[in-house]
Amino acid sequence: MATTAAEDRYDDDKDGTLNTTPPSEPGRSGHPHHRRIHIPGETDDAAPLAPIQTDPKKARRALWGSYVGTSLEWYDFFLFGTTAAIVFAPLFFGGDDPALRTIQAFLTFGVGFIGRPLGALVFGHFGDRLGRKGILVITIVVMGVASALIGVLPTFETAGIVAPILLAALRFVQGLATGGEWGGATLMAVESAPPEKRGFYGAVVQLGSPTGTLLSSLIVAGVVAWTGDQFLEWGWRIPYLISIVLVAVGVWLRLAVDETPDYRAAAADAAPGAHKTIPVVEIFRHIPGRLVVGICTYLFGNAGFFLLTTFMISYVSRVLELEPTVILTAISWGAVAQIISMTIAGKVADRITPAKMVVIGYVIAVVVAFPIFWLVDTRSSLLITVAMILGLGFASIPYAPVGTTLTQLFPIRLRYSAIALSANISGIIAGFMPALAAWILTMTGGSSLGPAILLFAIALTSLIGSIIARRMIVADHHAGLQGGEPLPTR
Repeated sequence: MATTAAEDRYDDDKDGTLNTTPPSEPGRSGHPHHRRIHIPGETDDAAPLAPIQTDPKKARRALWGSYVGTSLEWYDFFLFGTTAAIVFAPLFFGGDDPALRTIQAFLTFGVGFIGRPLGALVFGHFGDRLGRKGILVITIVVMGVASALIGVLPTFETAGIVAPILLAALRFVQGLATGGEWGGATLMAVESAPPEKRGFYGAVVQLGSPTGTLLSSLIVAGVVAWTGDQFLEWGWRIPYLISIVLVAVGVWLRLAVDETPDYRAAAADAAPGAHKTIPVVEIFRHIPGRLVVGICTYLFGNAGFFLLTTFMISYVSRVLELEPTVILTAISWGAVAQIISMTIAGKVADRITPAKMVVIGYVIAVVVAFPIFWLVDTRSSLLITVAMILGLGFASIPYAPVGTTLTQLFPIRLRYSAIALSANISGIIAGFMPALAAWILTMTGGSSLGPAILLFAIALTSLIGSIIARRMIVADHHAGLQGGEPLPTR
């Protein structure tokens, strides 16, 4: 069927945002195969508006607050993964089998991912109902306190079984905080951004992940070099205690940020009684398919990353029997490459649309999955570094615009909950990937083929999810909708 010029504009839009002039009647579907989703609390005749105007200065302030705060929060979360195999396995778990202790440490690492969906539900609910700003201050404080408390925990030698229980409990609290963090920070930046820069703003928030990785890897490597043999005695506590200072900076920045224009417009547009609905119930009732697509699209950003970092640290140091500094240094260079590649990907996303950039990135991730492990198995420090640059740099390209893509996939009034659930339900799967990979490694006699197949399968799943997500976003655009619903009318 022939399409109009207006319908063809999506693929050519340089800002990657929705065209608010639909090809047919305002507020209605212009495509015979699309129907409007009616949700209680919405008006039936809502008409799309011109893009909401943004203040460039406030937009930059929101971007900076989101990026720095997210970097500091991811520092705390990734720090646990960095130290899981080299600290928690020998100090917090009993028994004489190093492989079993490592698996137990990875399972504790996974506990944080169980807490993440619950955090997404709680913080997402209040973020959709009360706004983004206040919730983001709470999440970063909760994370900082939990991390500092990990730094003063007794070990198995002094507290017995109480030590791993307390460690798992604090890891769960970390997960709760992280569950509410990423979605809110992404919305704070993207919803405050100029329309033509939303892809780039979303990518900058995503840079908080490699920045946190870089900070945790460098600080742990520095403390290892400084404390030497004393690292396992007391040195490992230092990176956790530092988090209190870092979080204080993040809180200060976030208190200076205003609420987003998109949220204010949606709140003003809401019909009486709309706030009595529960966002998560509305998501599962009306847009469960979009949630599944969002989970698949985000999966590699979680699961792939932790295979390439948390599992790889254990694999290189315990299976390949190389010094931990080899893989920590390689990951640090990989994080630098990730920052560069994601910055470029964010810029390109504003030219070709974020969803298309995500698809291209996942094609790259599928292609490099096996070569990453081939390079690591050489035991060459240089080639291991190249592997981490491939994995964290090139394979992480889709991670840059995925936040903006998910923002386009869901309606404004349910966004916080929807994108938080997408990221954190995928996080449940991701959290146990290091333990699964370690178990596969044990079952296959130490061969890296099993973990490589696992990485490939995760990348392929996200590629399929991103293709479907892009088709949904294009269909919404042609119908003049946002996330399957009309845009706010004021």
